[in-house]
Amino acid sequence: MATAGTKPSTMRAVQYSGYGGGGAALKYVDIPVPSPKKDEVLIRIEAASINPADWNIQKGLLRPFVPKFPFIPVTDVAGEVVEVGPAVQELKVGDKVVSKLVFWKSGGLAEYVAASESITVARPAGISAADAAGLPLAGFTALQALRAIGTKFDGTGSGSNILITAGSGGIGTYAVQLAKLGNHNVTATCGARNLEVVANIGADEVLDYKTPEGAALKNSSGKKYDYIVNITSDGKWSAFKPALNFPGRVVDIASNFWNFVASILTFFSKKKLSIMIASMEKEDLRFLLDLMKEGKLKTVVDSRHPFEKVADAWEKSMSGHATGKVIVEM
Repeated sequence: MATAGTKPSTMRAVQYSGYGGGGAALKYVDIPVPSPKKDEVLIRIEAASINPADWNIQKGLLRPFVPKFPFIPVTDVAGEVVEVGPAVQELKVGDKVVSKLVFWKSGGLAEYVAASESITVARPAGISAADAAGLPLAGFTALQALRAIGTKFDGTGSGSNILITAGSGGIGTYAVQLAKLGNHNVTATCGARNLEVVANIGADEVLDYKTPEGAALKNSSGKKYDYIVNITSDGKWSAFKPALNFPGRVVDIASNFWNFVASILTFFSKKKLSIMIASMEKEDLRFLLDLMKEGKLKTVVDSRHPFEKVADAWEKSMSGHATGKVIVEM
């Protein structure tokens, strides 16, 4: 087992011991530094990004199955490999990496984490830890949603007229950029304060969701959408259906009960709603990092918080008003 010098015996981590409580329930602890298993690498974490899934688990989304308390949250991390297990083949000590930890174990709000090589990818030179940490969950969710509607990212696609809801959020900011790489005509929704941000990352038109036009999903051309990528749990099939072309499809990645019902009722329809659950694909993460290296994709960072201010970062993400990604830097 290869290591980089002498690793400390203990580390600081942030954990919670029960459901609920928000940022106030996060507590700093000193615990042993984990030892990587044979197929794992030990990462000294440089940055982590908080996703809504992290605090929804704290709220009890997967209760009573996940998590096992006490629990160190956050899945998306970037850092440096300081130790590798004997079965690790691609990575070595000193590599800069980004990893998507499994949600039922997590471990991202800590100074070190042991991560499987199967979910860890080398980070190209020139990509910061903060930018890379924003990518995994939000990036490949956006990527897979756009692939689901047939998007090609090599410039050969003819493109469609699409709508992306919540275009200023973590997933939405990646989705807008990726959709433009696929030659789509993109309308996006967001709050008034983020209209310029979303326009600057490539949206052809941006709608304030609080205006009558935005609430009705109506763009200035009056054209209906071939596809809608829904990223907000407030999105409703009753609003999407009249905005869709015939045929047309909604890809829903933030489903609610009524949209789940709609997905069943519209299964054989020309206008349909499909629920998508993203999966961790190592090659997808490599693809996104390559786009970032080429300057074709960027992480929109809402805010950066030092490790000592994790509760502030947690609460900012929970507010639902983050523009892009909320980053914790170690």
